[in-house]
Amino acid sequence: MSRQFSAVSLGSIELFCLAAELESFTAAAAQAGLTPAAVSRTIARMEERLQVRLFTRSTRRIRLTDGGRAYFEQCRQALGQIVDAERELTGAQAEPTGVLRMSLPTPLGHRRVLPLLPRFRELYPKVRIDVQLSNRNVDFVAEGFDVAIRARPQPDSGLVVRKLMDAGLVVVAAPAYLRRQGTPRSPDELGQHDCIQFLLPNTGQPVPWLFKAKGKDLEIATEGAYTCMEDLLGISTLACSGAGLVQTYRFIVEDELRDGRLVEVLQPFGGRSRPFSVVYPGTRHMPLRLRVFIDFLMRELAGGRGPAA
Repeated sequence: MSRQFSAVSLGSIELFCLAAELESFTAAAAQAGLTPAAVSRTIARMEERLQVRLFTRSTRRIRLTDGGRAYFEQCRQALGQIVDAERELTGAQAEPTGVLRMSLPTPLGHRRVLPLLPRFRELYPKVRIDVQLSNRNVDFVAEGFDVAIRARPQPDSGLVVRKLMDAGLVVVAAPAYLRRQGTPRSPDELGQHDCIQFLLPNTGQPVPWLFKAKGKDLEIATEGAYTCMEDLLGISTLACSGAGLVQTYRFIVEDELRDGRLVEVLQPFGGRSRPFSVVYPGTRHMPLRLRVFIDFLMRELAGGRGPAA
């Protein structure tokens, strides 16, 4: 394997990551024992070598560009892997311990993540788990969370967001409702039906329904007599009771579809999904319990896999 990085290059990458985490050349310089001018020159040389602008600069602070953030996430993970490899080689790799505090969205928590946690603790028995089930964006610092999973992460330059899985969407209704109101044959017919609405916690606005037709993505606003907030499981419960049609995640209604309590409709217009992401603070030294948990989630759920039925 040919040599691609010099010691100077690796040192520059470490300095870049430090500046990105602290959002300041001055703070990075103080921590690294350098002058702010030396840090600035190092970053400028990296930008010239990569032909990419890594930071936007103002008089008060620096911010990563989109390209800079993507590069930072890869570099941070790579440096962490090097540190872990050296610890493992020297026998200094500690066993994960302590309390792992996580915030999970209600449906994904119940249907996918909570069933996996006993398996995680079999691997890492010294880790204790504190779970909050909530659909709101949490304050990691004020509330003391290590990690969250969210469908719509709130933008925050201090957080790392890693896509975990794409969750497929389906439109379903109870057989009794379909016998009473008929089965829609296309999204255009949804105006003739009661479409159960889920309101977004942060805005109070109904979630649009997503479809695919003739290779094009469609987003349709629907209406109905029922609205539900906070708990996404509520709309599937309403659907099972014959209240109307609902679009929800397939993983939420798998059992109901299997035993016939719900029936899928509009299959020719399906194929859409929404992503779920792992969100955690972008600190330089990630606790080992958090690192192994994120790796565990990515193995188990990336690509939509879940616990065995």
